[in-house]
Amino acid sequence: MLRRGTLLAGAATVALYLVATVAPAVAASAPPSQPPATMLEALQRDLGLTAEQAVQRLANEHRAAASEAALTQELGAKYAGAWLNGDASQLSVATTDAAAADAIRAKGAQPVIVGRSLADLDAVKARLDGASAEAKAGASLWYVDVATNSVVILAGNQAAGEALAAAAGADKNAVKVTVSAESPQAYINIIGGNAYYIGGSRCSIGFSARRGTAPGFVTAGHCGRAGATTSSPSGSFYGSSFPGNDYAWVSTPGHTMTPYVRGSGGANVTVRGSTQASVGASICRSGSTTGWRCGVIQQHNASVRYSQGTVSGLTRTSACAEPGDSGGSFISGSQAQGVTSGGSGNCSVGGTTYHQPVNEILSAYGLTLVTG
Repeated sequence: MLRRGTLLAGAATVALYLVATVAPAVAASAPPSQPPATMLEALQRDLGLTAEQAVQRLANEHRAAASEAALTQELGAKYAGAWLNGDASQLSVATTDAAAADAIRAKGAQPVIVGRSLADLDAVKARLDGASAEAKAGASLWYVDVATNSVVILAGNQAAGEALAAAAGADKNAVKVTVSAESPQAYINIIGGNAYYIGGSRCSIGFSARRGTAPGFVTAGHCGRAGATTSSPSGSFYGSSFPGNDYAWVSTPGHTMTPYVRGSGGANVTVRGSTQASVGASICRSGSTTGWRCGVIQQHNASVRYSQGTVSGLTRTSACAEPGDSGGSFISGSQAQGVTSGGSGNCSVGGTTYHQPVNEILSAYGLTLVTG
C-alpha cells in the first residue's frame, strides 16, 4: 500500500490507471488518457487520498460522466439530477419515475426516486433569480441541490432566506434555507502580479479560445468591461458580462494559444475537451495567486449574490481561491469546466469557490476551445 503523498510514476501509473478504468464501480466507457502526475499529486494533497485512490477516483468520474450524459437523454423530463458519493465510487441518478430504476441500474448507477424533476427545481430557482435586488439582499447564494431534491438558499439568518423565497413566490416545500457565514466576493486584486493585467488590476487566464481564426482567452467578466485593454499578454476585452453572468473573452492578436492549464509546480495539464463533470466529482483550479488547488464539485446552477449584483448559473466547489485568481481555469481530469468567478474564505483556512461554466462562455461568443 502506498502512503498518502506518494506518487505513482511511469509504467506503474499507466498500469494502475488501465486497471482503474475497467473497474465495475460505474458503467464502462472508453478509457480516458493517463492523468498527469501533477493532478494526482494535488488530489492526494487536497482530498487526502493515496495515489491509488486518486487514480481510481478519476477513472470512476470519467465513467460516471458518460453514464450521466446517457441517462439525462434517456430519462428526459423524468430526470432529476445526478451526483457521486464521497469517494466517487457510486453515481446516484434521481428520477420522478420509479419504472426507470432498471434503466438507471443498467448504466451502473443507483436509482433514487424523488418528487421533483430537475426541470421543476430549475423553475423554482428561476423564481429566486427573478426576485428583486432588495429581496436578495440578505442571501449569499442559492442553488439546485439534486442530492436533496430541493433548492437551497444560503443566508446569514433564517428570516432573510425565507424572505427571499416568499418574495419570489417559490414553492416553500421545494426550498430549504441554510444559515451560513459564507460571504461571496469577486476575486480581483488591484496589486500587480504575474498572469494578465487590466490597468493596475490583476486577473488570471481561463482557457485559450478562438473566435474564427482570432486568438484569445476566456476569463471572468468582472475583471474588465468590453473595450478594456490588457497587458502580458496584450489584448482587449471583446465582450464581457457581469453581473448576471461572470464571463468575458479577451482578444489577443499576435499571441500563440496553447491547450494547457498551469498545474502543480508549474507543469502543464492538457485540455482535451469541455464535458461537464458530475456533482461530487473532483475538480482542480489554477490561478495567479494561489496556483493549483483541488476540491469537489458541490452543486451546479448556483446563483451567487455579490455586492455588485447576482450571478446565476455558477458551479460551487470546495476548491479554495483568493483575490487575483479570478478568471482562472477550473478543470476536471482533462475536461475544461469553467473560469473562477469568486468565493468565500481563502486557502489558509479553507474556502468555497464558484466558477462560470466554460461551455456557456463558448456559446455566448461563438468561440472554439483550444484542445490538445
